[in-house]
Amino acid sequence: MSEIEFRTGEYGEKVLAVEPGGIEAIPAKDRHGKGSSLFAVWASPNLEFATIYVGALGVIFGLSFTQAVIGIIVGNALGAYAQYVLTQDGPKYGVPQLVVSRAAFGKLGNIFPSVTNWIASGIGWFAVNSVSGAFALASLTHMSNLLSLLIVVIVQMAVAFIGHNLVQKVEKYLMPYLVVVFGITGIIVLTKAHLGGASEWHFPGAWLVFLGAVYGYAAGWNPFAADYARYLPATEDPKAAGRSAALGLFGAAAILEIFGAAAVTAGMHAYGPGTNPVADYTSLMPSWLGKLVLLGIVLGSICANALNVYSGSMSLLATGINVGIGKLRAITTVLVGILGFFLANWAMGSPGNNLENFLLVMAYWIGPWLGVIAADKILRKGASVERFLFASRENPAGPIAFILGTVLSIWLFSNQFKYVGYFPKHNGNLGDITFLVGFVLSFAIYFVLGAKKVKSEK
Repeated sequence: MSEIEFRTGEYGEKVLAVEPGGIEAIPAKDRHGKGSSLFAVWASPNLEFATIYVGALGVIFGLSFTQAVIGIIVGNALGAYAQYVLTQDGPKYGVPQLVVSRAAFGKLGNIFPSVTNWIASGIGWFAVNSVSGAFALASLTHMSNLLSLLIVVIVQMAVAFIGHNLVQKVEKYLMPYLVVVFGITGIIVLTKAHLGGASEWHFPGAWLVFLGAVYGYAAGWNPFAADYARYLPATEDPKAAGRSAALGLFGAAAILEIFGAAAVTAGMHAYGPGTNPVADYTSLMPSWLGKLVLLGIVLGSICANALNVYSGSMSLLATGINVGIGKLRAITTVLVGILGFFLANWAMGSPGNNLENFLLVMAYWIGPWLGVIAADKILRKGASVERFLFASRENPAGPIAFILGTVLSIWLFSNQFKYVGYFPKHNGNLGDITFLVGFVLSFAIYFVLGAKKVKSEK
């Protein structure tokens, strides 16, 4: 017998009504939309300056443009494939991604990835994107960075506070502007770029560090995948929905990152004390077009952070918080947004180093989480996990595999400024393969420890 909990309250397709409930399953009467809408949901939040700067990191690290492009394609392909697979959980179960995660982790064990995702994505990514939006608004209006940040954060929080339907509409209607503006400026950047320069760093070390950053950016969306597919009718083709989500993510992120790599060869600088790469980027084009780009960067940060703060609240609720408040989801978005604002204000002091380190840390935990999820799906061979989503049931194999995979991979392979693991310390050209090792270790550990549990539940 299913113990699934359904959300109460009237919502339907209302756009400006505050979405009721929290992480409960969406009832059939409230299911609506088409899988194709997910293309805009995942393209729009990646049409922003943070994406451009991720691509720029490759050339900043000393890679050639060609090496950077290869890393961009591989890293985004890995992240997009996971998005394709996980999005299919949305129409199937009607719950957020971190609730589906309970099948592999158990209800209490799922607190580990839920809290991690709340901090890293809901607050951390929110801060990263708010910084680029604030810099753009400051350049456009000549307001202070702090005031610009405050305005950007308030708008982002308002969209997420209202809820799912408004988030979907914002992504849909802002996408055409973002595609046109970033597309035109990207072509201009390519005409001014010097794409034939040789790399300065030894391969593959720098390339592997860059790959981890690119993958961390794309995979940062994976724990949110089902959140925006859960309102789709159960009759909607889950694979078609997954394809739309994956194509939106891969296309927008890969193209803008390639523009970012080219922009460095054309004269864009790295983030540093007193620098503003947003202004550097727009200086490569006519002033009137530069202003349109600045507006696009502000709008792109809103598209990205509407998702981050909305899904950040989902992750927090997936820990099991339940205080009987009808609009608990909406209230938690305010908490997530406030914490993200303070983190963004701090990060603006040294955005370049903070962004690079943050991207790698994102990959450090998502790799092991995906390893556990992948192993669980393979062991279950497509069987439904609906009866586990709200049950008081544990699966120790999940948190054990996740923690061991994360700790061991960081200890042995991390290549951060503040911590260098055993193998990179003894081989400076190893780069950073922590995310890959974490995935493999967690997958293998769960596959061994979880097999008996999964078999008993069939």
